[in-house]
Amino acid sequence: MFLVLALLSFAEFVLSANPQELLKGYEGQSGKASPTRGKQFFNAKHGKEWSCASCHENPPKHPTKHIVTGKVIKPLSPMSNPERFTDQTKAEKWFKRNCNDVLARECTAQEKADVLSWLLTVN
Repeated sequence: MFLVLALLSFAEFVLSANPQELLKGYEGQSGKASPTRGKQFFNAKHGKEWSCASCHENPPKHPTKHIVTGKVIKPLSPMSNPERFTDQTKAEKWFKRNCNDVLARECTAQEKADVLSWLLTVN
């Protein structure tokens, strides 16, 4: 029974179509998200020289440039950029890449939930 519920939860997570549904999927894997923890995580350096804010700035609600490549980065806040966190595959791709840059590992579901819950408050 647990396996069936877990698979249904995962299917809902994979099919998410908006940031709130994506957040619900991360919370289903980890627990209640904390915007406070998310903001702290976003701004902190985690043993490497970068934080999330190094490229996305704080608040992440306007276009920025990547500090190494110089490529333009559209606003990260879903309130400023409605395209953000609407595609689960794309969100996972960028979480994986950016977490590896900042943490030298992948983010946990709890870290993703916390950051996304904070980003949903940035307008």
